Formats: sequence, structure tokens, C-alpha cells
Amino acid sequence: MKALFLIAFLIPFMLPAQPIPLAQKLHDAHATYRETTLTQRRFKHKDVQALLDKRRDNPLYEITKVGESFEGRDINMVKVGHGPHKALLWTQMHGDEPTATMAIFDILNFLENKNDDFDALRTQLLDSLTLYIVPMLNPDGAERYQRRTAQGIDMNRDALYLQTPEGRILKELQQTLQPEFGFNLHDQSPRYSAGRSGNVATISFLATAYDYDRNINEVREKSMKMIVRMNRLLQTFIPGQVGRYNDEHEPRAFGDNVQKWGTTLILIESGGYQGDPEKQYIRQLNFVAILSGLAAVADGTLANETRDDYYLIPENERYLYDLLVRNATVKRGAKSYQADFGINRNEVNYANASKFFYQGKIEDYGDLSTHYGSEEINADGYTLERGKVYPTTLKSISDAAKLNPVELWKQGYTYLRVANTSSRSLGLYYTVQPFHILRSAPTPTGSPDMGDAATFLLKKDGKVRYAVVNGFVFDTEKAFARKGNGLVE
Repeated sequence: MKALFLIAFLIPFMLPAQPIPLAQKLHDAHATYRETTLTQRRFKHKDVQALLDKRRDNPLYEITKVGESFEGRDINMVKVGHGPHKALLWTQMHGDEPTATMAIFDILNFLENKNDDFDALRTQLLDSLTLYIVPMLNPDGAERYQRRTAQGIDMNRDALYLQTPEGRILKELQQTLQPEFGFNLHDQSPRYSAGRSGNVATISFLATAYDYDRNINEVREKSMKMIVRMNRLLQTFIPGQVGRYNDEHEPRAFGDNVQKWGTTLILIESGGYQGDPEKQYIRQLNFVAILSGLAAVADGTLANETRDDYYLIPENERYLYDLLVRNATVKRGAKSYQADFGINRNEVNYANASKFFYQGKIEDYGDLSTHYGSEEINADGYTLERGKVYPTTLKSISDAAKLNPVELWKQGYTYLRVANTSSRSLGLYYTVQPFHILRSAPTPTGSPDMGDAATFLLKKDGKVRYAVVNGFVFDTEKAFARKGNGLVE
């Protein structure tokens, strides 16, 4: 009996170790290949050019100028690999959607490497695929960190009229190269949910429809299969946080037309992930998904997928606020009532769009029970009140760092006045966490309303529990440490 028990105990240790799935290996190894010069979203055309220039003498690549933007910036394409399956990948056709651009340079670093656990995969990819990569299609938009081109045109609605030089370049590449696969790489709002849930859609996909009837031919079916493969792998890392766009046909869009022109089109959108405002983890997920998808082409296993699973991916819904305060008691005069507050923190660019600050606003209030927040507070039993202005006017914003925010919140202070500053006057909305800075703006009064800055207190039994400052929430019962101008738990 003891012998049988010993054999049963030893069997798991005698069996060969299960192979680690490729996606997991890529995920775990990403830091090795991460392009260290790109650490924030607001990089420029010159930063991309520098990364291309250092590769021009590398025999692995062919780097060619394929045209110029409206303002004369070079648009380049990288060719790598020599296999029969051609794929065209383009990023930043919208200038403020740079997550996949970072991932593309991580992928190039990966392809350049050797003498690691991925040598066999690298060889298979380069022997089976020829990749044509345009890492920044809208450099003028990227310079301003804006969606549209310098002409003010949404390039992804210019596939028919072709009034943008950038759009003409993209169509010419598709028509000339006739790639089997096209990867249309975007960013989306971090406020989409994956289905009717509170889960942020971190990555969303679309197999674009080439006609109004949403027919499925062999070309589109392959895009569905590719998305099914990538979704299944991503569920390991972001379970329940993959979404799918509605496939209503948009006749002006490049995605829909590229599918119609015979290239299997996979649209990938990078959304939000809690605690990842610069999308560095989402960049890692792009790295995993794109390489895993290409590997499925290289090894032939893409054919094993079924398109039916595509429709199991939940559709994107816009149910999310950055912060949702539920069931707060609001007082107006002698009357009181309960309301929910939906708050979003919008980015405002400055310093030539290389930096930004947040502007937190109340986007909606009332009954928001059908909505969710990336962050939520149950304020049942709490009364919402405006904060007070600290009685001493500060000489400079830096003096705010000398104050104890938690103690001031408990005393009811959320606003500071600053006498002199070299920064441009932005009135009420210029905010340094964890205080709201007032300059020329009058002191806010009354209960916060729609469109107001999201700065207020939540009190219970006369004591302040939560301070909401410019859309960021702080719990006065928790300990905080300073980090830059802000606080972290």
C-alpha cells in the first residue's frame, strides 16, 4: 500500500513538464524587447525617425520612404521577412493613438534578437511572412497629439475621396503590395466596457464588413479567425476585458475598404487598463497579440479556428465613467435628494502637446444605475458638499507641497489660491493634485452641477470621508505618500 502511495505521489514529478504556451512566453519576455526610448504616449515624428535611422544599415530590413505628410514629414515603411504570406501593418493613422507604435518597435527589437528561447519562432516568422510596417502614418497629427491630419480630415473616413496624402499612400500600398493580411492599429476611449459590464475594454477587435449586408467571404472569415485566436490568448491576461466593435458597414473607412479590396483586415483598438494611463501594459498586450497572430499564420494553425466564436466576444458599450459616485445626498437650499455623479478626467495638452494635465468634469448626474465606473464610490449615507478655499493665498504652486492635504480635507478645504505664477492662466481648471488651484476664477458656490469641475467632499455625520479633487478620489482614512504633485496610497 505504501508503495502504491509513493508511486501516486511521484507520478506528477515523473511526467514531462507541460510546454509554456507561446503567448505566455512572449508576455513574460516582453521587457527584454521593450523599446526603452518610448515610455510615454506623446512622442513625435523625430522620435520614430531616430528609431528607423538606426536600423537603416541592418540587413534584416528594407526601409523606404513611401511619401510625405501634408506638412512634408517623411512617411516610411519597414520591410522585414521573405515569406509568401504578406502582411501590411500601419499605426497612428490617428495621431493621438500611439500604443501600437510602441508595440511595433518592441516587435522589431524582438525580430532583431537571437540566441534566446525564440530563435525557432523568429526563423519561422521570417521564412513564412513578409511584413510591411508603417509605424506612423499621420505624423502631422502625432505632432499635435490629435486624431485628425493637418488638413483637419479624419483619415479613416478618407478611403473614397482620398483628399489626404496620407490616405493616398495607404491605398497605394494596399493596391501595390496586395497583402494577404492587414493590421489596422488604433487606440480607443478607455471608457468603453466589454459588453454590459463594469469591465473596461482593454483591447477591442473588429473584422470590418465590406458591404451593408455584412456578408462573410473567405477574406473576412480569416479576419474573424485571427481575432478568435488573439482573443483566446488575451483572456489569459485580461479576462473579460476584450471587446468587439459593432460591424456596421462604414463605406468611407479604410478598414472596410481594405477588406473589400481583398486583404484580410484585422482592426485592433487599445482601450484602457486600470493604473496604466500611459498604456505601457496595453502596449505589452499588443506585442503578444500581434506576434501570436502572425505565428498562427506562419505555422498554419489559423485554419483551425472557427469564425462562430467571433460573435461570442462581447460588443463594446459606452457604460463607463472614470469615476462614478453612487447614491450621494445632495442639498439644495432646504431640500435634499439622492443622485449619482458620473465624472470623467479629460486630458488637456500643453508644451506643444508633449505634456498634459487632467480636467475632471461632472459629465452627468441623476440616475446612473445603468452605468459603471472604472472607479466607484458607494456614497449612500454621505452628503456631497463643495469644499472651502484655504484662507492663505500661496506665493507659488510649489508651496502646495508644504501643506498636509489630508488634514486640510478633514477641515473642509479643497481649493487653493496662488498669487503669482509663470504658467498660463487657466482659471478654475488648472489643478495640481491633491488641491484645486484657483487663479482668476471666482470661488465656486452652491452644489456641483452638470459640466462643473469635479471637486467636492463627501461627509457623514459631519466628518469628511472622501475628497474628490479634479475627478480624483481620496479616502481620508487611508495613508498617502507624495509622488510628484500628487498622492499615492
